[in-house]
Amino acid sequence: MRIIPAIVVCFFVSIPVSVAASDTLADEDAADGLKQALTLSVNAAIDTLGVPNGFLHNPQAKIPLPASLQKAEGLMRSVGMNKHADGLIAAMNHAAETAAAEGRALLIDAVQDMPVKDTKAILAGGDDGATQYFRNTSSDLLSDRFLPIVKKATEQAGVLKKYNDFAGKGAKLGLISEKHANIENHVTEKTLDGIYLLMAEKEQAIRNNPADQDSELVRRVFGTLK
Repeated sequence: MRIIPAIVVCFFVSIPVSVAASDTLADEDAADGLKQALTLSVNAAIDTLGVPNGFLHNPQAKIPLPASLQKAEGLMRSVGMNKHADGLIAAMNHAAETAAAEGRALLIDAVQDMPVKDTKAILAGGDDGATQYFRNTSSDLLSDRFLPIVKKATEQAGVLKKYNDFAGKGAKLGLISEKHANIENHVTEKTLDGIYLLMAEKEQAIRNNPADQDSELVRRVFGTLK
């Protein structure tokens, strides 16, 4: 008879301990832990994408032609003109990998400068809640800051030359009416899309296994969510 009350007492005592662990987590610690996790996510994304063929050989992140050129791409491929589309796609993806590698510090700075409000709500926002918050608060700024990096990378990768080749062939076939397509903006947007995608995957891994992380603060902050 004495065993039952002891079990009941232990049960009720264990509940507020778990709740208290979350409630007593200081807002500053929660914000710092969130930013540390996002920094880990940035590094994981760049380590995967910012290498030779990082975008081109990743089905999720591979950058396609702009929508305005995809109809022409399909028709050109149907008549055996694959090399023109393949050359442009490869050049865009190589430019993206270069831009991603060169933009690592910019991304990490953006994480550190990110204004954080209601950290606990962000932490409770699902598997990729922190990444989505970062994207929503920083994407416009990052797009502006990434564009010059992408312009340099597209020049190095010969993107515009490849585009002119593709567009010239398409124009001769009557498939492309646009005189210009802003390839650099397209590559910038898709480069960031790929980075956010892999950041979200890393964030989910952190949430699923906080104990595996090197940072004590990340372990503590995300451990309270388990």
